[in-house]
Amino acid sequence: MKRQLFYFVAVGCAAGLTHMTVVALLVELGGWHPLVSNVAAFCVAFCVSANGHSRLTFPQPPAQRAEACRRYAVLAITSFTLNQTMYAYALNLFGAKLYLPILAVVVLAVAVFTFTMSRIWAFALREKTA
Repeated sequence: MKRQLFYFVAVGCAAGLTHMTVVALLVELGGWHPLVSNVAAFCVAFCVSANGHSRLTFPQPPAQRAEACRRYAVLAITSFTLNQTMYAYALNLFGAKLYLPILAVVVLAVAVFTFTMSRIWAFALREKTA
């Protein structure tokens, strides 16, 4: 479990850095709108995250990686939606002055959800039936 948590955080940080870098490049160099850039960056960062988690955090046999990545895509989209929804609700409830502490709580809560669902569903090894 310690190994999984270490890799979950490491892969998550790599994906997060990728996400932020892509947004910055698209906005600053490409002139894209930040919200559009955010969606594109999510797609790029998803590749980093799915590959890292399927190889390091929750190692998958090559034959099962595609299926695990499909399940992880559903989980990642769900987590992204949950994050945005919780953040918007909490900002409305507590006010924008607390945006960073609110974001920290939301990110932590969603990370716990994502780790748990990754472990028990998205990257759970499936027995092949003949």
